[in-house]
Amino acid sequence: MKKFDRNAYQEVRTWIHRNARPLELALWEYFLENGDKESVVKELAYYQNEDGGFGNCLEPDCWNPESSPYQTFNAIAILRNIGFMEEKGIEHPVVQGIFRYLDSGDGSDESGWFFSIPSNDNCAHAPWWGYSEDSNKVQNMGLTASICAFILRYAPRESSLFEKASTYTHNILKNAETTEELGEMGAGGILMLLGDIMQSGLSCEFPAPGLMEKMAVIANQKIERDPEKWAFYTPRPSEFIPSAESPFYKGNEEIVTTELDYLIDTRNPGGVWNITWTWFDLGEKYAKEFALSENWWMAVKAIDKVMFLRNFGRVEE
Repeated sequence: MKKFDRNAYQEVRTWIHRNARPLELALWEYFLENGDKESVVKELAYYQNEDGGFGNCLEPDCWNPESSPYQTFNAIAILRNIGFMEEKGIEHPVVQGIFRYLDSGDGSDESGWFFSIPSNDNCAHAPWWGYSEDSNKVQNMGLTASICAFILRYAPRESSLFEKASTYTHNILKNAETTEELGEMGAGGILMLLGDIMQSGLSCEFPAPGLMEKMAVIANQKIERDPEKWAFYTPRPSEFIPSAESPFYKGNEEIVTTELDYLIDTRNPGGVWNITWTWFDLGEKYAKEFALSENWWMAVKAIDKVMFLRNFGRVEE
């Protein structure tokens, strides 16, 4: 079995300390160097606006300083990944700000929260972050499902925000039963939503018989199983199977092993891994911004990859 040896680990660690933003450095230290959650949240707060939402290039491919639902979801994902909600509760100012923004009506309509917002076009951004009503119609469902999962799990049940999320959730579950047009985040977002509904004891309020199985099949089908295509932007096994505890691991053991070996083989000597996308023509218009974005993403993805390797016992620290 191939191992990510101590020298490789140290090279990635050194690269992170030299190149990462303070936020990603805090995340690296939390996950891999016994750092603390408070340091992560302190750095995360610098991306939060007065309205409680997040912007300011928290998502490195979108340089919009204004709050958006997607960048706010990024903040939510970080808080959940470090287990902040379970330990610190909902009273922290960062979390209260998120609730306030999501309840404000900004970046949302009767169907849910918007994947992209018009002001993205005023700033450097990847092509997929340009405002598009057509794209929103497809991509909103997965984003809204992911945000609703957070609200149903953690927001006060007597709040107007919980009521809003409940309405969205009923619509999402109803639509997901019949549509196949789920967007990039759809299956994963709905699986997250269904999981949080069960964890919160809300299954009777949001019945969805058979939907978990349908989303699981769709998510499993999304995994790209040809390693020759992994150099391009495509869903690898690690996106759905972060550890052996994942419900998707059974039956996918061989392809997970293939990706673990692939990661060990494809890291840049002395550094980290390349990202698998560009900004296409906009990368010429925003060359300086993309150069920074690329470096920030390399740090984000390096953390994900080392954690994936470690979760499967491949890292010699």
